[in-house]
Amino acid sequence: MELLNTKLEWEHAPEPNPNRVQSGVGRLTVDKRDVPLTHLDVLESEAIHIMREVAAECNNPALLFSGGKDSIVLLRLAEKAFRPGRFPFPLMHIDTGHNFPEVIAFRDATVRRLNERLIVRHVEDSIRLGRVVVKSEMQSRNALQSVTLVDAITEFGFNACIGGARRDEEKARAKERIFSFRDEFSQWDPKNQRPELWDLYNTRVHPGENMRVFPLSNWTELDVWLYIARERLEIPAIYFAHRREVIRRGNGWLPVSHLIQPRPGEKVNFLSVRFRTVGDMTCTCPVESTATTVPEIISEIAATRITERGATRMDDQTSEASMELRKKEGYF
Repeated sequence: MELLNTKLEWEHAPEPNPNRVQSGVGRLTVDKRDVPLTHLDVLESEAIHIMREVAAECNNPALLFSGGKDSIVLLRLAEKAFRPGRFPFPLMHIDTGHNFPEVIAFRDATVRRLNERLIVRHVEDSIRLGRVVVKSEMQSRNALQSVTLVDAITEFGFNACIGGARRDEEKARAKERIFSFRDEFSQWDPKNQRPELWDLYNTRVHPGENMRVFPLSNWTELDVWLYIARERLEIPAIYFAHRREVIRRGNGWLPVSHLIQPRPGEKVNFLSVRFRTVGDMTCTCPVESTATTVPEIISEIAATRITERGATRMDDQTSEASMELRKKEGYF
């Protein structure tokens, strides 16, 4: 790839010049003669292509949006792929009932700003209907949300769900294709993966089957944060360092909440922490940090040698096959 000087300019209208291409919200005009493609440009272009492929090939898709950093990046990519029109799919969130309140508030504010449709389905409703059984209120609901997700896919007849999973997160994620086929029971078979040659994807499914599509498959956690910095995206405040009551349990810190209370002999610590990932409060651990800005977070991520799920998700540490088993049962 030829490396040249970077030159970007914002314009209100396109120019009829074959050497110039337009991409993104606000008509960002890029002069191909002067601008090298960065690795973020390549990742962005691939992800936008994947989203447009879903819109073209799947007649009833949805985009999973939780308010977490990866799904925030997905929304930005969807804006670049489809604005100024509406998204060709609704947003959907499976609410475990154990989400961080700050993230749910951010989710709702973002949806209002974008003026898009949000479908929310609750694990609590699945429990009430007897679809899933919990041992206690404090039990992690990450695995339980698979039932609610599959029921929602069936309810709305979705044949594709776009999500923010990345291959660098966990070993089971690394086995998965960008267009990941799920059978009529929404189950995933790691030994029955379709070939993906270059950017050619097989989207054919029979009635009842569906695809889980991952435009960020080839991104890393560092790429996500670099993109957040470049696009100046808003993110929930708990991604930044703040002081919080936590207790040491196993190999990580757990945030004290109405769900997590200290057991006899456990000490409550008041530390400066931030969350690398947001999920079920009962199993999502913060990491000690003083990073209060995106550049400081990028510096931390560049230096770490532990994946975000390896460092922060206690339910993934119960077994090396934890994630794969959940995915086979319908987990995203």
